[in-house]
Amino acid sequence: MFGFLKSFKGTGALVVAMAVVAILLVAFPPYRLFFLISIGIGVVIAGALHFWHRLTPAKIDETENKRPLGLE
Repeated sequence: MFGFLKSFKGTGALVVAMAVVAILLVAFPPYRLFFLISIGIGVVIAGALHFWHRLTPAKIDETENKRPLGLE
């Protein structure tokens, strides 16, 4: 159905995705509420993860396979 969208890569795909979201926000008012709730949840989770990793950073001893390619 949307086979022409497979050819978009990189910046073109981002522009198409933003256009689709903008059209949905204008065309369907209930979608606005869903979009705002989704953005809110994403911001809360991102903020929580940011502060969690800031307060409890990973120590070198806790990580495995520090040099997977064997490079020095």
